[in-house]
Amino acid sequence: MHGPEAGGRVDGLLAELWQAGGTDLLLTAGMPPQLRVHGQLTGVPGWPPLTGEHTDELLAELLDADQHDAWKTVQEYDFAFSWRTDARVRGNAFTQRGSTTIALRMIPMAVPTMDQLGLPPVLSDFARRHQGLVLVTGPTGSGKSTTLAAVVDQINTERACHILTVEDPIEYVHRHKRAAVNQREVGTDTPSFPHALRAALREDPDVLLVGEMRDLESIRFALTIAETGHLVLATLHTNDTAQSLARIIDVFPAEQQAQVRVQLAAALTGIVYQRLLPRIGGGLVAAYEVLVANSAVRNLVKEGKTNQLRNSLVTGQREGMVTFEQSLSALVQGGWVTYEDAVARSLYPQDVQPRLRAGATA
Repeated sequence: MHGPEAGGRVDGLLAELWQAGGTDLLLTAGMPPQLRVHGQLTGVPGWPPLTGEHTDELLAELLDADQHDAWKTVQEYDFAFSWRTDARVRGNAFTQRGSTTIALRMIPMAVPTMDQLGLPPVLSDFARRHQGLVLVTGPTGSGKSTTLAAVVDQINTERACHILTVEDPIEYVHRHKRAAVNQREVGTDTPSFPHALRAALREDPDVLLVGEMRDLESIRFALTIAETGHLVLATLHTNDTAQSLARIIDVFPAEQQAQVRVQLAAALTGIVYQRLLPRIGGGLVAAYEVLVANSAVRNLVKEGKTNQLRNSLVTGQREGMVTFEQSLSALVQGGWVTYEDAVARSLYPQDVQPRLRAGATA
């Protein structure tokens, strides 16, 4: 859903966020406006705590009349708009204890490259595949959309093809380069993810980006499209690569799961799990886990033994696989993040290697 340009006070707050290099603006009753910079929330200087009346007024700057009517009906509302010429803003309005709260995410117009993001090199190889399923997973706010935007941009730069995206809402806007890129927004261009995916095969895509595989129908269509000679890029909210596969399978009724495992094993190209950590000296840096669907991985998926995938990750380095703990260890030893921050985010903290002290030997 596209809103008008941000006006008045919200525009000024977004300017503060942009100048601070932040990612999010939170407007909630009882606190001054909050900027998320380098992962931490901080109040905007000179602003008093907001009231419910203030947040209602600020939301009125962001929604047109039709959107405002819809907001009053549902009390949880997604929207997006362009801010000046610099960024897109993804918004969500919701109520808490009867008051309006607004969360705004700043997304620069310029799509970052894979090199700029420091993405694992194997992701470039995934982008050059002509069919299969590539999943980018991680918690909310881990940069999944930015990673997928960089993948789409590489395909757009290198390949004359048709890229179709289904997003809620559209975040990065892609210009046509070598590829034709058509971006559909749920709620504006299509009623739902399943509706858009059902129609996708009639729309002649070579590459399909699914903003989020949220339900059984979306997952079913995405698998079918990946099986039929298309490259499908999608996101999931999970805590490691193996959990992503279990999540997909568990969505289906028990009697269908064996068949879904066969489908998934055949369609899967790879999974990237990512998470952002505070960087020493300021900013954020991403750690990754990468699973490549080789024959051993496909067999484990087919047999329902996803709990054994970590062994494949550990032994698959020559194929570009990386465990999350190997990535965390590299960040610690490179002086990018603290050992304590790395361990706090790991499911296997004993596998995170501390930084060697000067003069120490391995």
